[in-house]
Parts: sequence; structure tokens; C-alpha cells
Amino acid sequence: MNKRGWRIIKLGLLCVAAAGANYLVNNICVYYLKIPLYLDTIFNAAVCFSAGLVPGIITAGLSYTALAARDSGFHPFVLCSIAEVLLIWQIKPSLSELPLANIVNSTEAERKRDSLVSVIARLMLLYIAASLAVSILGGIIDFITYNVLSNSKIFFSAEDAFKIGFLKSNIHPLAVNIMSRIPVNMVDRFIVIFGGYGVAVLYRKIGYNN
Repeated sequence: MNKRGWRIIKLGLLCVAAAGANYLVNNICVYYLKIPLYLDTIFNAAVCFSAGLVPGIITAGLSYTALAARDSGFHPFVLCSIAEVLLIWQIKPSLSELPLANIVNSTEAERKRDSLVSVIARLMLLYIAASLAVSILGGIIDFITYNVLSNSKIFFSAEDAFKIGFLKSNIHPLAVNIMSRIPVNMVDRFIVIFGGYGVAVLYRKIGYNN
């Protein structure tokens, strides 16, 4: 088999493994630790950081297929994962920007410090953008799915813990769906973006390359 064929197989196995890891982390978070977070896209981010846009989207699709099978229903919120992967692809710092080599002199130390600051700044921008984008898109999808189309929600999700307080304030359901997601996503996306980048760095250190 040629080099391209092996690369496709390697990427395919990476996507499947990452989707399985997303499923496992989400199950542990929701059913065992009972933490009001999603934590189902960390490895989407890691794959996008390390392997690119298409593998990131494939991982997102595989992850939500597994979650849909678990919950016996279609998950339209896969659009949030795809939007997040697109944001990561547009804003992400390169893994090569992260200084990993030994420091040999003061000039090199300053360069590595500047590179590290640049990486953290890009990740912070990405974290804020992802938190807002996923909250707004997820709120719109929730409103259309459960308010406009009147579908029954058969499972508890992280933002439901915050909805009761907003509903008592007579706020429009669309605004409630968006605002209830913001506190969840501010924590969740921090773990996803910085954790996903950390996993991608680990891929790099153990020898994975695109």
C-alpha cells in the first residue's frame, strides 16, 4: 500500500479512536460524575488541531452518531460541534508555534516566551469565540427543536440546570435557551479548547504527524 493509503488509514483510526474517547468522557461526566457539562468535543478539537478540518468534522459526526445511538434519537446539536471545528480551523495556533525544545540562551528564551504568549492569546480568542458561537447556535437549535417543533425532550442536558431561574423571569424562550448555555459553555469550552490543544501537543510529542 502506498504512503497516501497508509495516511488515510491512520487518519481513519485516529477519528474513530477520538470519537470513542469523546463518548467515554461524556458518559463518565454525565452518568458517573454527574457534572453539568457536555465534554463531548474535546477530541474533535484535538483532531482538528493536529490533523485538520476534514478529520475534525468526521470525528464530530462519528461522536454524535454514537451519542444518538445511546440516546435513541437524532442529535441536531451536531451542528454545534461542526461550527466549533470550523472555528478551531480558522483561529487555531499552529502546533509548531508552541516552544518545546530546550532553551539555549537568553535570546532563544525570549523568542520561546513570545511564542508561548502568542499561542495562549490565540487559544483564549478561540475559547471566547467558541463559547459564544456554540451558546447562540445551540440555543437556536434548542428553541426550534423543542419550542417551535414541539418535540419532547427525553434526556437531561447540562443547561437545563440553569433554565429554571431564567424561565421565572418571563424571558423569551429563545433568550433563555441561549443564556442558559453561556455559563456551561464558558467552563466546557475552556476544557475543550485548552485540553484539546494539549492532547494535540501530546500527539505531536509521541510522533503523530499529519
